[in-house]
Amino acid sequence: MHIAHRQRWDVTPKEAVQIQQRLRGKIMMGLSAPLPRHPLIAGADISYDKGSNKLFAAVVVLRLPSLEAIDTVTFVDRARFPYVPGLLSFREAPVLLECFKKLRRAPDVVMIDGHGLAHPRRFGIACHIGWLLDVPTIGCAKSILVGDYRRLGLRRGAHAPLIHKREVVGCAVRTRTGVQPVYVSIGHKIDLPTAVRLALRCAPRFRIPEPTRQAHLLVTQLRLANG
Repeated sequence: MHIAHRQRWDVTPKEAVQIQQRLRGKIMMGLSAPLPRHPLIAGADISYDKGSNKLFAAVVVLRLPSLEAIDTVTFVDRARFPYVPGLLSFREAPVLLECFKKLRRAPDVVMIDGHGLAHPRRFGIACHIGWLLDVPTIGCAKSILVGDYRRLGLRRGAHAPLIHKREVVGCAVRTRTGVQPVYVSIGHKIDLPTAVRLALRCAPRFRIPEPTRQAHLLVTQLRLANG
């Protein structure tokens, strides 16, 4: 898969914040072209080796609507950026990009286990990866980083705006009836209603949508095998 944009990763946390502030203006909040009827959707996730800087990355490409996996890639490396809240992409994106480079089929959409616009500076890891790849990208997180929501129904498919500083930054989405929601936000080149619909299409059985769920399972196996 082609990496559309390049950048330096040997930066300080202060420089990383400046990069986020500069690049957030380049995020496209809407589809630049219609998605295929049965898109290929990639899920990406990272696992950490406790007690070391080793990172385990995986990208899994699934075909909708069957959710059949047609490509999987893993990569192991060491983190070269410290853990700093709000700067996750500077620690994880370089390792994930190594996976994306190896994909045989470029996905139509990428789903990241993390946030997009639902971020203090409106530039979470899903925005960063989306800009680097220049593909429609969705953030789908298991917990809230910023914002809150109200009046979320209990049934599958219920969703409510995630609000931060009077701005809609994402949606809380109930993927299973009576189960804790996931938190969907725009990464790049997609709109929020489409992101929510895709998250639900990709979660027919479990709380976590299949692209990121399968990527998570893969990195967990990889970490345990290399422990």
